[in-house]
Amino acid sequence: MEYVEFKSENKPRRADLPACPVETCAALIAGKWKLLIMRDLLGGTCRFGALRKSVGGISQKVLTSNLREMEEAGLVVRRVYPEVPPRVEYALTETGETLRPVIDAMGAWGERYQAAAGE
Repeated sequence: MEYVEFKSENKPRRADLPACPVETCAALIAGKWKLLIMRDLLGGTCRFGALRKSVGGISQKVLTSNLREMEEAGLVVRRVYPEVPPRVEYALTETGETLRPVIDAMGAWGERYQAAAGE
């Protein structure tokens, strides 16, 4: 089925990014929700409602805002299908997929930390 894809083609200028590469990465994935959204998108394409349920505790407005920021940063693509009602899906871009090892490492670290935590 045909769809309209919304993906930022804007490449940031090097001068507009923080000098520190760690700060650049943190700025793109920082916040309470972005990592959780990306965690869920690592499993594949998701519809808005499914993301809202899986992230849990996020409002529609905040989810929309975070997805748009991630779309502008080139991490997420939005696909709108010409149906009634419209079907909208989100997926990671190739750039977004490159964060998989970072998120996987954070998950592994979190598991070790939880295991070492006292009862």
